[in-house]
Amino acid sequence: MSSQDLIERFYQAFQNRDHAGMLACYHPDITFHDPVFGELNGKRAGAMWHMLCERGDDLVITYRDIVANETSGSAHWEATYTFSTGRKVHNIIDAQFRFADELIIEHNDTFDLYRWARMALGPVGTLVGWTSRMQGKIGDSAEKSLERFIRKHPEYSDDNSPGATT
Repeated sequence: MSSQDLIERFYQAFQNRDHAGMLACYHPDITFHDPVFGELNGKRAGAMWHMLCERGDDLVITYRDIVANETSGSAHWEATYTFSTGRKVHNIIDAQFRFADELIIEHNDTFDLYRWARMALGPVGTLVGWTSRMQGKIGDSAEKSLERFIRKHPEYSDDNSPGATT
């Protein structure tokens, strides 16, 4: 399978909320990074995708512009969903990938966290979503949510300390 096909398979699984299919595309030593969750390594990255797939009742994923060679790749993807505040979010994300052993070993998602905060948090996000303090609170909240999820899913508990690696 080509690296481009691997990225395609990852996002098709995400569209279907198939966390197991997504994780099958990841190397056991995966490093994931984004503006909300920060850096997640190994099983913690898998736990995050599992949590997002499980909670995403109205989650719609689209993707395009997949480009890849043997060592690296990129894609553009978008997620539309209702956040826990009841507000609709349309997040626009650019992803960068590195590959090892024909799997994704590094995955970096970038997006405008202030834009996300305005949609997800409404007036509060608009007023203070750009501040490092509020962005830190968003990350802390995501971390706590992931920790609660991992406690309920022992398959991810081997490396459940923040920033742990496998």
